[in-house]
Amino acid sequence: MYYSTIYMSPVGQLTLASDGSSLVGLWIEGQKYFGMTVGEEMVMRDDLPVFTDVKHWLDRYFQGKKPSISELPLTPIGSEFRQTIWSILCEIPYGKTITYGELAKEAAKRLHKEKISAQAAGGAVGHNPISIIIPCHRVVGTNGSLTGYAGGLDVKVYLLEHERVDMSGMFVPKRDRAN
Repeated sequence: MYYSTIYMSPVGQLTLASDGSSLVGLWIEGQKYFGMTVGEEMVMRDDLPVFTDVKHWLDRYFQGKKPSISELPLTPIGSEFRQTIWSILCEIPYGKTITYGELAKEAAKRLHKEKISAQAAGGAVGHNPISIIIPCHRVVGTNGSLTGYAGGLDVKVYLLEHERVDMSGMFVPKRDRAN
């Protein structure tokens, strides 16, 4: 059984999902792939300790603090490949970004593969079920393009600016395929 609760944030309504002890999902209202990793209906329940912890983490994050991802019990649901990508995302420091190519290269190394395409890495980034906390918004195109954020490019820009990322050299593409 899975549980959910709502958190109102500066980027809109967030839906949190839990298996009862850890966070399995955090989706921005209207996000592409909303709730897809939870294969059943979620029961609304606000009183779970994990939800209290996640809401406190989010409060601090949106206040401009830099809470550690390791403070939260996270259990995103996905394949070994996706888990590897999401693990790498958790290592990107506040205020920094990496490219899809760099992400793919690191994933190939960890999975003992000769090569992984940036597109495959991007697919796993796009399916990240724990937005904001697992910072998929910190991945950008090699040319500085802020493409491919399932929560919307306006949210990606907000989060990067909120984290004080140097946005010089970055741009929003004329047409984004993720939206």
